[in-house]
Amino acid sequence: MKRLTKRFLELLALLSAEVIIIGLAFVFCLFLFSYMAREVFILRDSTFDNALFRYAATHQSDGMTSFMRGVSFFASAEYLLVAPPLLVLVLAWFHKLRWYGLKVLLIAFTSSMLNQLLKRLFERPRPETAMLEQSGLSFPSGHAMIGGSFYGLLIYIIWREVKTPFWRWLWISLLTLLILLIGYSRIYLNVHYATDVLAGYAMGILWLLLAIFLMKKLEKLYMAKQIKLKS
Repeated sequence: MKRLTKRFLELLALLSAEVIIIGLAFVFCLFLFSYMAREVFILRDSTFDNALFRYAATHQSDGMTSFMRGVSFFASAEYLLVAPPLLVLVLAWFHKLRWYGLKVLLIAFTSSMLNQLLKRLFERPRPETAMLEQSGLSFPSGHAMIGGSFYGLLIYIIWREVKTPFWRWLWISLLTLLILLIGYSRIYLNVHYATDVLAGYAMGILWLLLAIFLMKKLEKLYMAKQIKLKS
């Protein structure tokens, strides 16, 4: 037993803090999505959803509604059809960042497809009190899931490439705030339940982590092949 424990600790020591954090985040997101699905579809418990709707109603106003509509736009289908391709074009100018461009395009596209698949699987109707006319189903929130994976990828790129701590943390903080506001805007506008939003965040980040892992493996294989061809 002591020998097994010693080997486990040695293996753990080889892992970087980044790998451990990513692993824990993956497990947490998987748990959170499963928990939200259980609350909604097995337990049929709407306590949390109703509490968030009541809280949002305490600060409703014309100005706040306009603000929330504006925030919501930054994860809308119209916006996400334009923003990722433009970002890919920008990243393509820099040889070092071209792989990030491919990640942006693939993650944005696959997140959208996965979200639609999950919506069809769960088939939860939208709230009847929605302030906006929205088509489609409710669980998980597309704004939270696709927006979370897209802006989450930007956070990842900034973390890896921006070397100045002040600018790195400033941009990460602003993007994190935007992700949270996007999710809350969907609850405020009553177009999604809070459980939809949390499930969307969980699945968006989970898919982002998995996609980054797979694409890093693909990138290593590609680079090894290029080196082999040149030698």
